[in-house]
Amino acid sequence: MLWSKQSILSAFGFLIAMLAMAGVFALLENSFLFLAQIMVSVGAVVVLSLMVIITVNMKDEDLPDEPKKLRWILFSAILVAPFSFLMYRALTHMHQSFGVSQEGYGTLKSMGGELFSHWVLPFEIASVLLLAAMVAAIVIARKEPN
Repeated sequence: MLWSKQSILSAFGFLIAMLAMAGVFALLENSFLFLAQIMVSVGAVVVLSLMVIITVNMKDEDLPDEPKKLRWILFSAILVAPFSFLMYRALTHMHQSFGVSQEGYGTLKSMGGELFSHWVLPFEIASVLLLAAMVAAIVIARKEPN
């Protein structure tokens, strides 16, 4: 949404970011988070976001005029730059402070057992709330023909 008024391009950028995050989990050898990232973020959230964007079908003339958009982008980048530098310094100077993980930590078997024994109800409640939010967004954004 920064450089283009087409929201579909932002959704594809979000898709690429979620795939990159899944790649990080794969490099960390955490198979559960890798698969969960692919299935939940890429498979559900991005696809539903694309569905909402396509269903709403906003036209360019319906979007507001933003004459000072580049100034706000530059201001935001200047505001975020010191925090980004501090984060970079903290991450590059972090030594091997993490201990060795336990045997079986992060495997599909251990995470699946935990998820489907103790966390079934919160997981299902979150999925129903996300579905209701998407349906509500479509209903609210949809314009009735006159």
